[in-house]
Amino acid sequence: MAREKPIEVAPGVMFTAWTYNDRIPGPTLRANEGDRLRITLVNNSAHAHTIHFHGLHAAEVDGVAGIGLGLIQPGGQAVYEFDAEPFGVHLYHCHVTPLAAHIAKGLYGAFVIDPKGARAEADELVMVMNGFDTNFDRSNELYAVNTIPFAYMGEPVKVTVGELVRIYLVNILEYDLINSFHVHGNFFDWYPTGTSPRPAEHTDTVMLCQGQRGILEMTFPRQGRFMFHAHQSEFAELGWMGFFEAGCGGTVSTECERNR
Repeated sequence: MAREKPIEVAPGVMFTAWTYNDRIPGPTLRANEGDRLRITLVNNSAHAHTIHFHGLHAAEVDGVAGIGLGLIQPGGQAVYEFDAEPFGVHLYHCHVTPLAAHIAKGLYGAFVIDPKGARAEADELVMVMNGFDTNFDRSNELYAVNTIPFAYMGEPVKVTVGELVRIYLVNILEYDLINSFHVHGNFFDWYPTGTSPRPAEHTDTVMLCQGQRGILEMTFPRQGRFMFHAHQSEFAELGWMGFFEAGCGGTVSTECERNR
């Protein structure tokens, strides 16, 4: 469902958002490669909207004006039906002009397609990198991953030493050309778009334009708090930073104790 909803994006800062299912980002959609998907958009807003899915599908369900389902007018609804392919991490968003405004106001989300051969078991997270233009000057005043600036500073992402962590990373930041992800004290395997079983590089920093995404996998060999953030200082200082908190879990291993 698309509709307008005020969201508190920082203490005392209300943002008049355009949302899918009353949230930013919209719900993460997940399917297995080859699944048949049927997604109904009900437009309860005052503006025409669509859903455009990154991936393979027919023109009729591409979510653009004048083709197939076209624009979904206020009070209307439509069903997007297609097969889930290719496997990887993708995104969806409204594709109505002015496009920047529809994305900046919050109409987007992550779209994960799992391969037929399952990935290795891991502790999984979705991180959608976004920002908010709170004074409507087409420049962001706040930056975040999953909407709330500094959310993972006070409440770090808890992980277990020695266990695989997998992050589905999506950049949907509007009004800035480049965003990035950097982790302290560690390196990760980077799978651009997640469409290959082989990593493209082993690194601690990746740069992404809007719409770029990928999967990163890493393990934490030591206990402690390790920061992650955008490697643009302005973004980090305005909210796009947090911590991983690596602990030994229920059973403390010798390796974990040694690497305190």
